[in-house]
Amino acid sequence: MELPVQFAELMKNLLGNEYEDYLASYANPRLYGLRVNTNKISCEEFEKISPFHLKKIPWIPNGYYYGEEESPAKHPYYFAGLYYLQEPSAMTPASLLPIEEGDRVLDLCAAPGGKSTELGAKLKGTGVLVANDISVSRAKGLLKNIELFGISNSLIVSETPEKLEQYFTGYFDKILIDAPCSGEGMFRKDPAMIKSWIEKGPEFYAEIQKGIILSAARMLKPGGMMLFSTCTFSPVENEGTIAYLLENCSGFSIMELPQYEGFSHGLGGGEFEKCVRIWPHKAQGEGHFIALLKKAEDDGVTASHIRENRDDKVLYTETKPAKNKKDRPDKNQKKRGRSVSVEEDPDSGLRELENFIADAGINREGRILKVHEGNAYLVPEGTEGIRGFRFLRTGLFLGELKKNRFEPSQALAMSFMKEGYPNTVNLPVSDQRVIRYLKGETIELEDITDQKASGWRLVCVDGYPLGWGKLTSCSLKNKYYPGWRWQI
Repeated sequence: MELPVQFAELMKNLLGNEYEDYLASYANPRLYGLRVNTNKISCEEFEKISPFHLKKIPWIPNGYYYGEEESPAKHPYYFAGLYYLQEPSAMTPASLLPIEEGDRVLDLCAAPGGKSTELGAKLKGTGVLVANDISVSRAKGLLKNIELFGISNSLIVSETPEKLEQYFTGYFDKILIDAPCSGEGMFRKDPAMIKSWIEKGPEFYAEIQKGIILSAARMLKPGGMMLFSTCTFSPVENEGTIAYLLENCSGFSIMELPQYEGFSHGLGGGEFEKCVRIWPHKAQGEGHFIALLKKAEDDGVTASHIRENRDDKVLYTETKPAKNKKDRPDKNQKKRGRSVSVEEDPDSGLRELENFIADAGINREGRILKVHEGNAYLVPEGTEGIRGFRFLRTGLFLGELKKNRFEPSQALAMSFMKEGYPNTVNLPVSDQRVIRYLKGETIELEDITDQKASGWRLVCVDGYPLGWGKLTSCSLKNKYYPGWRWQI
């Protein structure tokens, strides 16, 4: 691989007599990683059912290497959200941010979702995860991965950090910033990034990072923790951005991170040695930089809150019954997006939704049921008042209310745990009907159901949900989300 001359000179200065070892690492094949979704399955259970040859990643508790010849993205377990495919070093930031159940967590530069899915798995359905990416197109991929993982307590947003800051001052317990960078650490994995480095370079990204990290600092609550990471080697972007934060925000300190074989300390001495650098000639992964920071308890922010902009369009309205005729909605009310109760409109599907929630045993603790323009959601408590953002999703999308019926969503199917829904069709992974289902085909079930069976069924592979089907006389009408269908 031909590296830019300027980059090569910079690396010689950084590495000294290790530079030749670094160059030699480009001859090594790239590494492939798989991270188990511990929100659905334990590592021990996954190792028992895994069809792949796996090797543990030493510094990631739920991370594994797999061979290039294997195809985990073409396996039904991938469609069941049992794992995420991610470069081994890139797993490190979310693994090292100490998430606790009930935390309010922000993934500020979240797409495509590798880090958000791990943060959500750590929350185990508690607290709230705000996953943001400024690019709407990239945020759509983020949404799919969040829903595939069965994460039910997330807000998917596409905004600038400055816009988020207006609402979330001092709100988050934990923030992760996997910052846009020059990508020097990914040259071996993706040589196309060299062109971007030549066109823009570290200084361009360092300026972007400075704005991002200051906004994030203001959104972190006193005593909260923030992890900053990049996939570059540049001290201008890495230690330089951390130094900029410390100079401009009093009360922040760098926290010690665990050291594993192959990890190196940050550059610059002193507190910066607490940061972690991953070099491809020392560890079995691509290049990465990680710094964990803590905000002082007495930084001057006295309360965690969400600010509301009441001039913006209302995102949700409560489903409350009308007390008398004059309080009932006019015929255009539903068109304007307002919610209608069972008493107001018995044909709206609300009764079926309520029955479905009760029959399925859906846990509503810490979440509020909201209906907007015929769509039903479970929204994390405390976030229902947010207005004015570009949302791709708020909370768990339950499904659609249609005339006299409720149709559950793909996201709801993925949110169920193993054996969490009473009416299932459970197929072994070896059954060809699994692939036919994932392709969107109708499947016949004479061998596992009776002629009288009917209604919604949660289709599972080896007990893990894939999606919905509507059963009638042993024939399962496919309700798998078209945008996710097997295309291989």
